[in-house]
Amino acid sequence: MEFKKYQHIARLGTSETEGILNGKVFIQPKIDGTNASIWLNDDGTLGCGSRRRELTLFQDNQGFYNHYNKNENITNYLREHPNHRLFGEFLKPHSLKTYNDDAWDKFYVFDVCEDLGEDIRYLSFEEYSPLLDKYKIDYIPVINILENPTIDQIVKELNSNTYLIKEGMGYGEGIVIKNYQYVNKYGRKTWAKAIHSEYLNNSGKKSKAQLNEDTTSIETKISKKYVTEALVEKEYQKIINGDNFDPINDRKRLIPCLLSVLYHTIIDEEIWNIVQDYKKPTINFKVLQAEITNQIKLIKPSLFVKVAD
Repeated sequence: MEFKKYQHIARLGTSETEGILNGKVFIQPKIDGTNASIWLNDDGTLGCGSRRRELTLFQDNQGFYNHYNKNENITNYLREHPNHRLFGEFLKPHSLKTYNDDAWDKFYVFDVCEDLGEDIRYLSFEEYSPLLDKYKIDYIPVINILENPTIDQIVKELNSNTYLIKEGMGYGEGIVIKNYQYVNKYGRKTWAKAIHSEYLNNSGKKSKAQLNEDTTSIETKISKKYVTEALVEKEYQKIINGDNFDPINDRKRLIPCLLSVLYHTIIDEEIWNIVQDYKKPTINFKVLQAEITNQIKLIKPSLFVKVAD
């Protein structure tokens, strides 16, 4: 088999996930690591991937290939199930650093797919968990199964998710919501995510800034909505940990890298939501890029403060 990119998980409440709460819903913790995948090559060796590319010994991603390209348990599992592909999270320090000390540097499977050539079939949690148990492969558990849950129930799950978190150190990054029978109105199978920090002040009341939003440019609205503190910190930590940037001495390279990555992320992952949320708006992408930069500066001002020589 060859590398295949994992699907984008859309935010709960967008048009991409409309109706996903109708039916039997599986709730899993969302952990703050780096996306990874493993499959069996035609020669019997393990193939490893990051979110966007295949990994090698010389083009690794935070050591994942080095850790897992010869893992015995996973090799034995995939030899028994050669058409299966394991998608998961390799837990490395990013924005959330409150995980248990023994949780780091491990691969936690969150989806198992059967490769069908050009297509894939997602195995349900009930189908793949006993298969992984047989080979003692770590996976992210289901913390609840709900029938037709309400938003209040989803928020309750967010506020009770302490999977892998040190006792007394708060909650996890968020949750992933899976409905294995669900296909969205665009004909795509997708999952939804709810991020804890985005629901902390979910009182239902509009702030003064929100009430005055009609006078704000579309580019500013987009940047304020999608360039969140959680997203900026997550991508920042990925860069400094993955590429060994020094936050002080390498700022001349770090800053443009962060700005570029976040602009690309918004366009690549959120443009469809933007089109739906703002009713096919006319966007000046040069202005949008500038507004995204301004929002990053507001969220992480210390990065842009000039340091004396």
